[in-house]
Amino acid sequence: MAKLSPKKALERLERIENALTKQAPAAKFGAVDTPDYSAQVQKSRAARAAIVDLENQIKAANNFRDDTDAEGLRQAQLIVNGVIGDPNFGPDSSLYETMGFIRKSERKSGLTRKKTDSTPTP
Repeated sequence: MAKLSPKKALERLERIENALTKQAPAAKFGAVDTPDYSAQVQKSRAARAAIVDLENQIKAANNFRDDTDAEGLRQAQLIVNGVIGDPNFGPDSSLYETMGFIRKSERKSGLTRKKTDSTPTP
């Protein structure tokens, strides 16, 4: 039997459950009676409900992580600005470099000059 998607599988389970409940509630097929099968279908529904709950928890945890990261980065920016403005440290201090930034004295100027080709063209 081909593997069904979770949505299609639940649809099939419920369709069979409805058919058994309405047309053969007391019958037993393949050593499985209708109440036992209904209990099995309920387990599938419960598993899906648990997945939805866990997905919601993951979304909430991701939102909490993002919010705490944003607050931490805001505070980090305040600290970096404080180090830059502190006369004992400043933008040329080793503390500033240790934080992952390039010290002012080590920055390149950014000025570039194009070299002219001094060889004559024939």
